[in-house]
Amino acid sequence: MPKNSFFSKLELNFLKALVGAKIPFLMVGLSAAALQGAPVVTQDVDLWFKDPNDPSLKKILKKFRASYLPPVGLSPPIFVGRGLELFDIVLNMHGLNGFDEEYAGAVKLPIEGGKLRVLPLERIIKSKETIKREKDLLVLKPLKDALRAQSKKRKSRSGMKPKRPKS
Repeated sequence: MPKNSFFSKLELNFLKALVGAKIPFLMVGLSAAALQGAPVVTQDVDLWFKDPNDPSLKKILKKFRASYLPPVGLSPPIFVGRGLELFDIVLNMHGLNGFDEEYAGAVKLPIEGGKLRVLPLERIIKSKETIKREKDLLVLKPLKDALRAQSKKRKSRSGMKPKRPKS
């Protein structure tokens, strides 16, 4: 995780606890994009769990004096408890494969106690292009620019010259 994380100490400790307990989850959405260098802002952190009813997750939530409230009617699932308001629970990702396949292809970022898995930029873009909400379409350009910059950086580290655009 970057030293100047946008997470509070409690939020970071929660993420570290999830990683340390080896609970299968992915950070998705714009928070995952921001951690990969995309110049975007968001008001929440979307977490996609393989199983939001996982007993290990319930133990972690109990340590943080929180609990999981499953979806009811049109209300989405949420964590209830002080300090975890930033986190939103995602049950599926539009336009993507199932959890296991996306989890296997996740970007792994260092976090104390292990690796935080985040959805790669290209998969975030795919999901936003699929869902086509106005707010998602508005961030596609900065996400694609960040992906291109990431790609150029990888090529330069590998010794390959980036291709010049055709005039």
